[in-house]
Formats: sequence, structure tokens, C-alpha cells
Amino acid sequence: MANTASARKRIRQIERRTARNQARKSRMRTFIKLVETAIASGNKATAADALRAAQPELQRAATKGVAHQNTVARKLSRLSARIKALPQA
Repeated sequence: MANTASARKRIRQIERRTARNQARKSRMRTFIKLVETAIASGNKATAADALRAAQPELQRAATKGVAHQNTVARKLSRLSARIKALPQA
């Protein structure tokens, strides 16, 4: 257990930061899931709109350090390719 005041303060800071990061990561996963369900439905326009909504959220996660930039770039690229492969409706 933390003995010094500074160590106790660091614990409080870490708790706040962890909660914030978990919320960001959860939000990122939710947006990815929305895109994937739109892709599964087969509607290209809906999937493209979902990807447009998800893109800033994923980029923000990369900026804040929740997810690695290359990971976000890879996910966006793969989702984009899957949407592009959908038949035009």
C-alpha cells in the first residue's frame, strides 16, 4: 500500500486515467462493431456511413494512446476494403 502522499495521489490519478482509457477503448470497439454489423447487412451506403462515423473515434483513440496508430490504420484499412468489396446496391 502507498505510504507517501505523492504515491497516494499517483494512485488516484491512475484510477481516473484507467477509467478514461477503458471508456475510450470501449467506445472504439462499439464503433467497429457498428461498422461490422452494417457490412454484414450488405448495405454499402449504411456501412460507408458507419465507417465515416467510426473513423474520427478510432483516430482519437490512437492520438490519446489507447490504441497504437498502426493498429488503427490497419483496422480502418481492412474495414474500408470490406466495404469496397460489397456489391453496389
